[in-house]
Amino acid sequence: MTDHHPVLFEILDTASGHRFGRATLNAPASLNALSLAMVDLLDPQLAAWAEDPSVAGVLLDAAGDRAFCAGGDVVSICHAIRALPAGEVPAEAAAFFEHEYRLDHRIHTYPKPLICWGHGFVMGGGIGLMSGASHRVATPRTRMAMPEISIGLYPDVGGSWLLSRLPGRTGPFLALTGAQLNAADALFVGLADFVLTHEQHAAVIEAIRATAWRGDGQADAAALSQLLASLALRDALPESPLRGHFDRINTLIGHDTLADMAGRLQVLATDADPWLAQAAATFIKGSPTSAALGLEMQRRARHLSLAATFRLELQASMGCCAHPDFPEGVRALLIDKDRNPQWQPATLAEVTPEWLEDHLRPRFDGPHPLADLGP
Repeated sequence: MTDHHPVLFEILDTASGHRFGRATLNAPASLNALSLAMVDLLDPQLAAWAEDPSVAGVLLDAAGDRAFCAGGDVVSICHAIRALPAGEVPAEAAAFFEHEYRLDHRIHTYPKPLICWGHGFVMGGGIGLMSGASHRVATPRTRMAMPEISIGLYPDVGGSWLLSRLPGRTGPFLALTGAQLNAADALFVGLADFVLTHEQHAAVIEAIRATAWRGDGQADAAALSQLLASLALRDALPESPLRGHFDRINTLIGHDTLADMAGRLQVLATDADPWLAQAAATFIKGSPTSAALGLEMQRRARHLSLAATFRLELQASMGCCAHPDFPEGVRALLIDKDRNPQWQPATLAEVTPEWLEDHLRPRFDGPHPLADLGP
């Protein structure tokens, strides 16, 4: 696809006369990094399709063969933060997080079947788009992660709610280490529902066109599940490191303090298994504030609704914009690319409860911007 629009929309006609909406992220040069412009195109179109009785479902995919969405456009946010005095939150950053979380919540609560084709890199904001879809497809080349610890953020986009509900202690492990997951890992922890090859993408579209949909959300969701299951890979899936190391991860993370976890993860950096060693190395190099904030967000979200989690995440993300690690992490990893962030504070011992609370306090006047999402 060469169209210059950041999101492309198409209508797929089907055998029953019903239609499927197709939305395609169209920024392959940036690995389809999610921008405010993309969010502001997607959200109203999804809302319109939800209300249109002729539309039976939606396909969300992406241009290019490298990534569905490798994360949010944090570089633009970082430039906006650095243009203001320290401690101020740019209006465009606040708008981006508010609109992104509103879109993510819409996908989680969508009344019609919604397929997300999660091929290639699916990270950060990409997981925010994919995780709420009713039918989540991974491919053998899918690589999922919540790598925010490396840029001074935390697993947002509903990640606080999502990770706190993964099996065992895998949620805290993924937040602390940014560990990459393959398709088998995603199936194991429930971040994907089906695995197909990327080469089957066109066949899925043709099958959607050939199906007689009923215009009933529940019946059509079941029909779509059967369609995808009939094409899904049953063999030749990669090994799942997360599954293979599940018991060990539970012991590594445990149920004690972050300082205790940190000691065990530091030892892990010399492990003979490269996947575990890389996970530990990412933790060691990551933002201490991000580590503490990510775990605190999961602790709180475990007993929150999804809507309440997005409200808390908006406060946390605006707080990250007002504190030093987020712009510094983006600078070091994605702008200057020196990979030498100067975290403030520099150690876990210096991250106080008061520091975390200041990240979480509201930074807006009047009602919460996401008050209307529901209880």
